[in-house]
Amino acid sequence: MKMRGLFILACGALVPLTIPAAAHAESYSQSLSTAIGDLSVAAEDRTGYDRDLFEHWIDADGDGCNTRNEVLIEEADDAPTVGSGCSLSGGRWYSYYDGASWTATGDIDIDHMVPLAEAWDSGAKSWSSTERRDYANDLGFYGSLVGVTDNVNQTKSDADPAEWMPDREKCRYLKEYVSVKIRWGLSVDNTEKSALTDLTSTNGCGDQAVSVTLAR
Repeated sequence: MKMRGLFILACGALVPLTIPAAAHAESYSQSLSTAIGDLSVAAEDRTGYDRDLFEHWIDADGDGCNTRNEVLIEEADDAPTVGSGCSLSGGRWYSYYDGASWTATGDIDIDHMVPLAEAWDSGAKSWSSTERRDYANDLGFYGSLVGVTDNVNQTKSDADPAEWMPDREKCRYLKEYVSVKIRWGLSVDNTEKSALTDLTSTNGCGDQAVSVTLAR
């Protein structure tokens, strides 16, 4: 499983950009079952939601590649050539939601594991614009942003696991979804929490580890 990170261009090659962790950053590590139990429950409220309230895609490290392309570069099974303006060519990508591989970047969407609208419903409504921008461009945890087949991502839309699950790798999806909720201190509603509990039990995922650095 690949780790997410920022990269810079140096002498024509991509090298990791090291960003010191905040001194106050706290870690969380529990089983998936325990993590679901730790999620706070609150009613969802989409009042005032607008996708534009989550600024993306940005070029956080100023290397010419925005967040979308950073994810594509990091997740490629066959590394693409990075051209002028961070144009990408020649790569190959695997979508774990449906098991498809693609060689054209236009066939890949970068999915927010917990959709932006769902994040708004679950606590981001009260965040600052900076926090929402950081959430929408979260390269600090590999599961926050995932390259997947575009039409599959469009089918998911802003659904939570009570409403949509991928056809494949359900345990990975559940773990990454819960990890993002924990990382960002997002709540769940009662239906969502029940679905997470039931799906985790049904698929035998409860002992999988949720290990994240808390973002807020």
